[in-house]
Amino acid sequence: MKDEVISIKGSVTSSIHKCTSVHNDLSQFHEIVQKIGDNKELCLIASIKCKHIIQQALTLLGKSGKAFNVQSNNEHNVRIPSDSYKCSITGICVLTDEQVLVADWNNKRYKLLNQQYQVVSHCDVTGYVEDMCQITSSEVAVAVNDNDSNTHNVQFITVTQSQLTLGRKLELQRECKGIACHQGELFICSGRALFKYTLYGKQLCRLYEDMSLDYTVYKCAVSPTGDRLYITSWDQDKLLTLARDGTLLATYTDPALVRLYGLHVTPAGQVLVCGGLSHTVLQVGWEGESKLATLATQEDGVRWPESVCYSSTTSSIIVGQYRNNNILVFRVE
Repeated sequence: MKDEVISIKGSVTSSIHKCTSVHNDLSQFHEIVQKIGDNKELCLIASIKCKHIIQQALTLLGKSGKAFNVQSNNEHNVRIPSDSYKCSITGICVLTDEQVLVADWNNKRYKLLNQQYQVVSHCDVTGYVEDMCQITSSEVAVAVNDNDSNTHNVQFITVTQSQLTLGRKLELQRECKGIACHQGELFICSGRALFKYTLYGKQLCRLYEDMSLDYTVYKCAVSPTGDRLYITSWDQDKLLTLARDGTLLATYTDPALVRLYGLHVTPAGQVLVCGGLSHTVLQVGWEGESKLATLATQEDGVRWPESVCYSSTTSSIIVGQYRNNNILVFRVE
């Protein structure tokens, strides 16, 4: 009991320090905004620079433990005439202007959707588009992979006025199945390991590895504060939660999560995960140990969900599916 009390005391002390630090940072941010006044450009710059502080505050206030409540859902067709095959949406990014970028694995291309989820632009790549993550307000990193042609790279894309432009490319020596970014660092899943890179392709370290099967480290996501990493193990039907240094903190399994595909963490720290074979989208607690809500199932029209993303602007969860031309948009509160 004494050890437990000491542990609790340490946890409380740590939380107090975190809250005090965030409170001080937010107070400084508030003072800056007051001094700026009506200058909208400076307010925007200040907000972008303090975004991670605001996200930390939301997490500490317990927003990451709040379960979503689905209100309604709609389907939107993202197939275009030049598509050779049915769409397979393996990655989704919601941009700051409410446009949505989706990765179409089956057609080896990515597509830009407007606010009504209509395709307004697209661009092709040389391999299968496995995943994507946002780098800045206008730049996205795309994981491209094709074992037959030995293609493994990260392709950077710039979105400007509804137009897509190919940028620089990072060539990798291993498969690139999942990708995430946090404060200038890339986290890349190779299928069996999670690596950390700089934005310019320098490998910093191997954070986690499981060589027991082919796809034990499939997709990844990072908490808003950067202190937790989440990875899906496709072969083992598991969601793994890691510390920033790669230490395994928690393992979660659920009968509703069979063949885990898509994974996403909202700006408030809420964890969303897809069970492809079980046709289900769940919300899991930020600690990675418990289910908070079943958000969508086959009864809601979900078929082989491969990707999921949350839009804070529209309060919607967007779900991409395997060999399905429709994405699903669930309004939540």
